[in-house]
This record gives sequence, C-alpha cells and structure tokens, in this order.
Amino acid sequence: MAETSPRSGTGHPERVGALVVGSGFGGAVAAYRLAEAGLSVVVLERGRAYPPGSFPRTPVELGRALWDPSEGLYGLFDVWRFRGCDSLVSSGLGGGSLIYANVLLRKDPHWFVPREELPGGGHESWPLTRADLDPHYDAVESVLRPVPYPVDTEPYARTPKTRALREAAGRAGLPWSPAPLAVSFAPRPGAPPGPGLPLADEPYGNLHGVPRGTCALTGECDLGCNNGAKNTLDHTYLSAARHHGAELRTGHQAVTVEPLGSGYRVGYVVHDVEGAGRPARTADLPRHFIDCDRLVLAAGTYGTVHLLLANRARLPGLGPALGTRFCGNGDLLTFLYGRRGRPVPPPDRGPVITGVVGEADGGTGRGHIVQDGGYPGFLNWLAEGVRLAGGAGRLAAFAAGLALDRALGAPDSNLSGEIAALLGPGRGFPGVLPLLGVGRDVPDGVMGLRDGRLDVRWTTATSRAYYEGVRATMRQLADAMEAGHLDNPIWWWRRVVTVHPVGGAPLGDRPEEAVCDPYGEVFGHPRLYVADGAALPGPVGVNPSLTIAALADRLSTRLLEDRPPRRVRRPAPAPATALTFAEVMRGALADGPGLVLHLTVTVDDVDAFIDSPDHRAAVRGAVDCDPLGGRLSVREGWFNLFVPSGLPGRRRMLYHLLLDGPRDRPLTLTGRKEVGDDPGPDLWADTTTLAVEIHHGRHAPGEEPAQAPLCSGVVRVGRLDFVRQLASMRATGPAPLAALARFGEFFAGELWGVYGPGRR
Repeated sequence: MAETSPRSGTGHPERVGALVVGSGFGGAVAAYRLAEAGLSVVVLERGRAYPPGSFPRTPVELGRALWDPSEGLYGLFDVWRFRGCDSLVSSGLGGGSLIYANVLLRKDPHWFVPREELPGGGHESWPLTRADLDPHYDAVESVLRPVPYPVDTEPYARTPKTRALREAAGRAGLPWSPAPLAVSFAPRPGAPPGPGLPLADEPYGNLHGVPRGTCALTGECDLGCNNGAKNTLDHTYLSAARHHGAELRTGHQAVTVEPLGSGYRVGYVVHDVEGAGRPARTADLPRHFIDCDRLVLAAGTYGTVHLLLANRARLPGLGPALGTRFCGNGDLLTFLYGRRGRPVPPPDRGPVITGVVGEADGGTGRGHIVQDGGYPGFLNWLAEGVRLAGGAGRLAAFAAGLALDRALGAPDSNLSGEIAALLGPGRGFPGVLPLLGVGRDVPDGVMGLRDGRLDVRWTTATSRAYYEGVRATMRQLADAMEAGHLDNPIWWWRRVVTVHPVGGAPLGDRPEEAVCDPYGEVFGHPRLYVADGAALPGPVGVNPSLTIAALADRLSTRLLEDRPPRRVRRPAPAPATALTFAEVMRGALADGPGLVLHLTVTVDDVDAFIDSPDHRAAVRGAVDCDPLGGRLSVREGWFNLFVPSGLPGRRRMLYHLLLDGPRDRPLTLTGRKEVGDDPGPDLWADTTTLAVEIHHGRHAPGEEPAQAPLCSGVVRVGRLDFVRQLASMRATGPAPLAALARFGEFFAGELWGVYGPGRR
C-alpha cells in the first residue's frame, strides 16, 4: 500500500485543531460546535454530498445506490448482514440524516436506568440522566427545528395513513400523538404551512447552493429528500460549520488511528465517489495522513467500532468493554394489509412517519412505541418477500446465497452488492402499510472482527418478551383497522432489520465496564472522543437521532473546556468597505475548443484583504466550455492576489473554482498567473495570462488532486476586457474612495516590487 503525506508540501502530515471522522448526528454537531468556537476543524466523510435533486429514484439508480467500494458501488445505502439481524445505514455528507424519517424524540427520563439487570446476564447502565441532557436537547432542537406533523391543517389533515392510525389507536385504547419532525412544512418559522413552497435561506447559508422547498408529501424521506424539505445535517449543522471555517472532505475514509506525543495521527484513503465506479478495495488504496490535537470519532456505530477494533494494537489501554452493549434499538418492521374488501390506506402520502402510538415509557416491560411507515423504494426487497410477486426468482436466489454463506461461514457482512442485484424493476406494492416498532431491546450483542471484517453476535432470543410486546401492539392496531397483520419474512428465522444500531463503545463510569467516560472521552486516551451511536450504553427506546446529537453537543462543551481560553472580546470592528470587479478571460483548451471565464471577484473587507498574507477574495460567475457541457456555474471560488511563489522576487495570482459540471457532477478549476520579471517586456502578459487545469471532483485550495487533469488550457484578459474590468470596479461601505486608493496602491506596490528597476 502506498503511503503519502498530503497538503503540507513538506513531507509531514498537515495538523488541525480538531478532526471529526464522520458527518452524521454526532460528527455534524461536533464539527459545528468546535468550528464556531474558533478551532480549525476538518471533517472526513467517506460518502459524497447529495444536494436536493440528486437522490436516486429510478430502478437503475436504486440498483447503483449502494455502498460497497469493492464492487464499484459508492452510493447512499450501506446494507449489512449479521447473526441475528440485518441492518441498513447511510453513506454521505450528513450521515444518517439523509435517509432517516425525521423523528426527533427525547429519551424518556425513566429509561436512563442507573443499573438494570439483563435477561441473559450483564446489565444496562446509563451514567447520566435526562436532566444532564435536557439543555443539549434544547440546543439541538433550536437548530434542527422539529415541529409536530400539522394534522389539524389542510392538506395534512387528509393524510390517509395518519388518520387511519390515529383512529385505530383510539379504538384500541392506545395513546397517539403527531410525530415531531425535522421537516420544513412552512417557508419560514411562524408562517402558515403549505406543500412545495420555496424555503427562506438560513443565515449561515447552504453548502449545496441549491434552492429548497417545503415538504411535498411524497413519502420519500427515507430515499433522500429531493425537495430539500428535510432539515438534514448538510442543510443545518454542516452548512453552519463550513460558515465558521470547517473544511468538509467527502470521499475520505479513516482507516488508522494512532496517538502522538500530543494528539493523534489518522490514516485515511480517498474514494473516487464521483468517478466511474470502478471496484477498489479500501486496503489497496493509497494511504494519507493527518494529525490533530483533538479527535472525534463519529463514523456511525459500525464505522467507529470497526475503526477502534482494527486499531486496538495502536491504541493500548482500550478495555474489555470495546465491542459490547450492541443492540438494534428495538427496531421491528411489520406490515398491515387489506382484507375483507377493506384496503389499508396508501403509504406514499405525507412524510414517511407522521404519528407515534404508545407512551414514551412504554408501560410494562422494557417499553416500546409504534409509528406508521411510508413506503420508500429501498424497502422493496422486503416487500418482494411479503408479496412474492414479480421477484420470486431473485428473492429465491438471494435467500439461497445467504443460506450458503451461513453454512460456509462466509465472513463478508456487507450486503450492498447482493442487494444491488436483488433490486428488480423497483415497482411499488400498493395495499401494504408498514408499521415501525422502536423500543428497549436487550443490549447484549458483541461486536468483533472476523478476517478483518466487522462481525456482530446478537440474537433476538433474550429480547423475546420485548418483541412479543411490540407485535401485540401492532396486532391491536391491525384489528382496530380491520386489517391483516404480517410479520417481516425474516422474522420467520427470528431475525430483525435495524436502522438504528447502537453500542460497541459504550459510555460508563469505569473503564472495566465502558469504553468512554460519561462525556464520550475514551478512557486512557485524552482528547479522543466517540460522538455517535457507538457510545450509547443501551437502547434509547425512541428514535435515537436526537439523543446522539444531544450527547455530541454535551461532549463538545466538555471538549472546549480543555483548551486555552477563548480570545478576549474586543469592541466590534468598524464597518468594512468592500470592493468588487468583473473579469473576463478568453482562450482555449490545449486540444482546441474555446474556454471563457466570466467572473466576479468580491473583497469583503479591503483592509483585511491587503493585511492578510494570502490576499484571498471570493469568486462567483460561470465558465463556458462546450466539451464539458456548455456553461458551468461557479458554486464557490477563491482568488489569491500576489502570493509568494517560493522563488525570490516572484509572485502568483491563484484561482480555485468549484464548478457544477453536467448532470451535477462536480469539477474543480485551478488557474495560475506567474508574475516575475523575465527578460523582455512581460508585465502585461504575466498579469493577464492564466494557465488553467480542470479536474474531476472537488478538492480544496492547496490540495493536490489525486488524478491527472481532465483538460487544461490558457485564457487571457484582452485589452478591451481589461478596460471593462477597470470600469466595473465598485467600492461600497464607509470609505469607498480610500479603499480604492489603498487597493490601487497595494497593486502598484506589488508590481513595483517585482518589475521595478534593479529587481531582477
């Protein structure tokens, strides 16, 4: 395996104040909190970004929307098979929020058990209380803004499945309440709700730069919201983190962790998530390194636990609790179907989940709740098992493959490749309404490695009483709706599907029984934290996203206490004067086709721009390039004026533009003007000639692309365009004339320093 040390250019890894591995509910919250506090933050996310409109919908797209790099799959859904359960999690910028059903419920106070004996031995123990988390629940809710599903307002009051389940719960004597959903039903807080309305922008911006709309009631939340109505982490915490300077690196997967004298070194690989989908084993990819003062692991329960298990030799002192307390948070999927001529309500109207049946404390036993389900396409493989229509052959082949793997003890626990083959034409199956159970199953599973792959030993046997209680509630609802009740076919083998895996690196008071202290810091490894579902010492009992985010917020508060005092507050600075100008450069690619850059450069604060050593300004605009699809908009861009080139008496002007390529495929354009006094009159050519390279994917300023450029060329500022550029200069703010004068003085002074007499 090749090893490299990128970015620093010195042969040593770069170093940041905080490195966050993963961008789900733990990682996104931590990234925002730490960046907002002034730390330099980098987030490593193995998947890619998914702006609204990019989520898969067609059967072909769904068939490729799985995550398994060894099979050339770099999609959104990651499917696993273990002993006792199957599981589905997410891979993408925003983690599980991209495909979750938006429910944000607080863990019931009674379920923060200080110590509770488990049926098969051992115990469940929570080293904190609801009171400890309530301020952090408040903080997370203020960002994600959950609201009850507006069942008393049209057209939401006519959502068929919501009305049916609400009425059935009433007839069965069970409590029902609208689910609190992190979904925008109204265009802005306080406005009346309405489907498909344009959403107001957030103060911290939107990292995708794509307009969003309110919920269109399509029932596709679990496939990814193409309308942008879900208040997912990319639209909220991650956009805010980037606004405060955090760097979000997609396609980056952490594979090694080792302590340094101060901090940690993380080895990672870079996946070609935007490329051609060629198979690539993670172990065969070149390894890069990054050092950090603080490390937050938030790669999801499976990702974080696998990372810790695989690096146990590098992290001496990880105790016996690593890999323990696993469970599926009580997830149970069943189906209602029509009978006696009475169909069940269609599941595709409204959000995926709209209501909650049951009390938070679940009554007797370990407790559970039941929620209505929508019918997203990624569950079609289960529906084929329910209906056995149109896909019996594929299902039989799939089941036979699983049985053979089980008999042979095959170690590969990732099911994404098999699911990609199983997914057929993707047709829906009307007349089936899913019910989703969540609650307190028994956290007695053990996670380990088998031939280097993650392995989970967990069984429904010790949770039998819990699951029978959930199924009894579901049958009550079915009877009250005069519908039939059908178990998920895999229940015939006493298996379940979980989308909420938790445990493996549990919180606790002592290293003999836990991996992390009550704040998520790993025992024996200062400033190493676990911030995702792996840290949970047992089931949340309700949908766990809000609790994971609140724990990450609490963790961040503790982490920030362990650092030098924040800078002293100073009086607010005087209003800044901004400068803008337009620049047009025309030329051609190396192989002939034309290339034109239409750019607007914005300097937000002229004084700060001149005083800063990198003299960086923002760039917007478009690039015309017919071979790449015509006009490509600049999603985000930067311009650096007169930065050192590394050679005495020479300067560079740098351009770094993130482009939206055809079919929303990202491209990066880099350009460089070399400013130096060579023999002959060259000032005009140096300052107006830009050498350009265009690469696939996105990479940050200063980052060396992993692949050769897609194309290259040269563009120049013509004499007429230069006159227009000068005429376009505008300064706004308290001192526009002084700002123009200082900018001109700076520009002329830099040129004099390069081209003045005796400078060569």
